[in-house]
Amino acid sequence: MSTLVDIELGLRQQRGALDLQAIVESAAEFLEGAPAREIIRWAAATFGDRLCLTSSMSDALLIDLVSRVKPGVDVLFIDTGYHFAETIGTRDAVQQVYDVNVINVTGSRTVEEQERELGPRLFGRNPDLCCYLRKVEPLNRALEPYLAWISGIRRDEAATRAGTKVVEWDAKRQMVKVNPIAAWTQDDVDNYMSDNGVLINPLHYDNYPSIGCAPCTRQVADGEDPRSGRWSGMGKTECGIHL
Repeated sequence: MSTLVDIELGLRQQRGALDLQAIVESAAEFLEGAPAREIIRWAAATFGDRLCLTSSMSDALLIDLVSRVKPGVDVLFIDTGYHFAETIGTRDAVQQVYDVNVINVTGSRTVEEQERELGPRLFGRNPDLCCYLRKVEPLNRALEPYLAWISGIRRDEAATRAGTKVVEWDAKRQMVKVNPIAAWTQDDVDNYMSDNGVLINPLHYDNYPSIGCAPCTRQVADGEDPRSGRWSGMGKTECGIHL
């Protein structure tokens, strides 16, 4: 891994600033097929304290992985105001168990202010707008101090994620996005969680394999797609963060 890091450090010296898109192009090719921990190690060496990760607190797999390489890393948690109590409990447990700095990210409006201005149950009437106001816009603001962020999305989660690269250029935010477990399967996830005693949101044990906001997440029956419980019946598959 030191060869690629040396290349990136050379870029800093030659140009006086990071040419982020050039880094993405070389890293995406170099790191494809590398173990998740090596991808994280590269990101930590390249971006230092300008690197963070995001977590929905569905589980602490990514937090466990990253904190072993970069203790004290910033973890952005988007508190939408609509989370299950179990999700908030998982966030609080993460702060106690792992060597990370959890940053609670909130919207510019409280839920009560949003309902006064836009009417009640916006999540049912216009879920795209609700996700934008409560998730996408707050995250965009929270990411501004960073050069790169680490995400836990995987190619096998949905058709919209099948082309995910381990390192990508996030054009919308003009920064680097690192996806160290993009190539992992559900078996890989389950084995890592079991082998390392990773904290998990207790809703997973009650047929919630993919956990979002409480009003927009339902239990999933055996045989259903794991993400079918998200925005069920609304013709929606993504909140907009990863689009």
